[in-house]
Amino acid sequence: MVTDLDNILKGHVVLVGIGNILKGDDGAGPALIERLQGKTSLICIDAGTAPESYAGKIVKAQPDTVILIDAVHLDKEPGAFDLLGKDDVVKSGLTTHDLSPKMFIEYLEAQTKATIYLLGVQPKTMQFGDDISLEVNRALDDIERMITCTKHT
Repeated sequence: MVTDLDNILKGHVVLVGIGNILKGDDGAGPALIERLQGKTSLICIDAGTAPESYAGKIVKAQPDTVILIDAVHLDKEPGAFDLLGKDDVVKSGLTTHDLSPKMFIEYLEAQTKATIYLLGVQPKTMQFGDDISLEVNRALDDIERMITCTKHT
């Protein structure tokens, strides 16, 4: 579970929401970015289903830390979430998308020298046309509260 946000949300931080808002819980990343608009000084980017299209914007921000937020298969209960480091992401098949998270993370690291994390949320439903599940909505409430209550320096 995410416990170290106070230390991670220091310096210049970019949050990147990834996912398809038309496919239930897959829209968790963009939904969190929408919730955070105007509530935090962190740079928040809704990358939708094409995070690679926002790589230039992320690099231009010169971040110290990048947190990718996405629905991922954590083998946990729906709504569970965890902050994963690069090695955790690279070793697993966690993604729900076609883009290799390993390639994207390595590109961002090479271009920015930032530390990259994946804030993964376990989905319940990813059916086209579904809304975000109650479990994932509750997780997003918790994550939003943790981010907005953390002092960003």
